[in-house]
Amino acid sequence: MKGIIGKKVGMTQIFDPKGNVIPVTVIEAGPCYITQIRTADKDGYTAVQLGFGAAEPKRLTKGQLGHLQKKSLPALRVLREFRLRDGDAQDLAEGAELKVDVFTQGEKVDVIGTTKGRGWAGTIKRHGFHRQRRTHGQSDRERAPGSVGMCALPGRTIKGKKMAGHFGDERVTIQNLEVVKVDAENNLLAVRGSIPGARGGIVIIRSAVRAQK
Repeated sequence: MKGIIGKKVGMTQIFDPKGNVIPVTVIEAGPCYITQIRTADKDGYTAVQLGFGAAEPKRLTKGQLGHLQKKSLPALRVLREFRLRDGDAQDLAEGAELKVDVFTQGEKVDVIGTTKGRGWAGTIKRHGFHRQRRTHGQSDRERAPGSVGMCALPGRTIKGKKMAGHFGDERVTIQNLEVVKVDAENNLLAVRGSIPGARGGIVIIRSAVRAQK
């Protein structure tokens, strides 16, 4: 499975040869370094660990610095693992550099990011509830969620009920996005559609698990 770490730059639009407008998200993907290779014999599973983003050495712990210096790698801000099938790690070497050209135009990918955190939100903003009527003397309860419990069996509030709470700041995966353009010279990847997170957020791009034909 192919994968790379990147940073969300923002959204723009691209025109195809027929003149159609394609909304795309631009991602600064790579360069990434292979910081560790995990094997089934040693670790119980097969995976490759990638590092992305230059960082000041004082921002990392001594353990993190020692882990990178063993491979003669610079200080890296983000480390992520990508699971592989048995035997897929044979052609990889620790310390090698991966660039955005691991993907090709027209390929399907999954993008993982963290959504924007919106703090504590009510049911209207968080779940799309409708507002209550403002008639019959009610003037300050139109955004209330309404009844949440019951007096009969089971006599309690059911777990998982849609209520007010923390909104956003969640890990989300968008599947089957199309790679519209690959700019290997500038390490840029244009993906059709939107991806989660704010500009500058860290995202993970990997080959689609459920690629549509």
